[in-house]
Amino acid sequence: MAKTTILKTSLEVLYYSGASQALRPIFGGLGAIFMLHHVRPGGGHQMGFAPNSGLEVTPEFLDSVISFVKLRGYDFVSLDEAVQRIRGSNPEKKPFVVFTLDDAYRDNLVHARPVFRKHHCPFTIFACSAIQDGTCELWWRGLEAVIAGNTKVRAEIGSLKARFDTVSDMQKKAAWLQLYWPVRQLEQKQQRIWIKEFCDTNRVNLRAICRAEAMTWDELREISSDPLCTIGAHTINHYAVAQLSEADATYELVESGRRIAAELGKVPKYFAYPYGDAASASSRDFKLAADAGYEAAVTTRKGLIFSGHKDHLTALPRLSLSGGFQKLRYVDVLLSGSAFALWNGFRQLNVA
Repeated sequence: MAKTTILKTSLEVLYYSGASQALRPIFGGLGAIFMLHHVRPGGGHQMGFAPNSGLEVTPEFLDSVISFVKLRGYDFVSLDEAVQRIRGSNPEKKPFVVFTLDDAYRDNLVHARPVFRKHHCPFTIFACSAIQDGTCELWWRGLEAVIAGNTKVRAEIGSLKARFDTVSDMQKKAAWLQLYWPVRQLEQKQQRIWIKEFCDTNRVNLRAICRAEAMTWDELREISSDPLCTIGAHTINHYAVAQLSEADATYELVESGRRIAAELGKVPKYFAYPYGDAASASSRDFKLAADAGYEAAVTTRKGLIFSGHKDHLTALPRLSLSGGFQKLRYVDVLLSGSAFALWNGFRQLNVA
């Protein structure tokens, strides 16, 4: 909560001081790649215990962002066009935006697609095979469901042995804060074993959660037929590839592309690293993505796109549209590049 407050305060200061507009010509870059997950009614505005609400925005907010960036003079482009512009093919020098959505959730089809079609705006969805199969352990949703549905929670994670009263929203949030990172940082395969046992013990059906959230392969085929839509790969099992052996990481990169090609009849050219931060996607993985044949890949490292990214196309940063930051002035500041300049130590590239 304190981190969110600090981030919002810094965005407000940059906006109302006019600093973001003054710095835009210096730090605005070539454009931005937006990142979303869920787009659905009420997304990000839930009251009480809703620890994953940051992954959600409303269709209305998405609509307003598209309208706003259009007024700002940005071109809406596909990832194909963005990659060409990064490589230098942009004679008019107009800034661009790309919209991407991770995990291929059903709300992308039901609620996001109509917004994109309204504006004739291209978008890319990164599909994860196990999610589309309905078998992926969405551990962050399972952890939330257990805490939300119980008044007492017990957990053992390595040396951590904890018991929580989880009656009030405040108590539930406290339990979440103590459990989230220990679970997140578990070895990837062990993490899935742990969350399944944890959910089974607390009578939460992980597969039912995944099936309720995810597009089926038939639904993904439906949305992929839209000329505005590009489908990219996002691993088989939604593992943090940097935490895998090179052989296992290569398998996740290569086989996810092959599975999508088999299901949709088209080889994906683009990849998104699950989680995508520096601990989840490293320089080794950027090379592996290139070796796997992907033309470009996106991280969750915060930043805009600069000409220097032409030499690092498998390490592209993104601008997150997050549930707790659904204000156009925040988007405006982030598109100026001023906040990223401060957060990244004035580096244009963060590819190490």
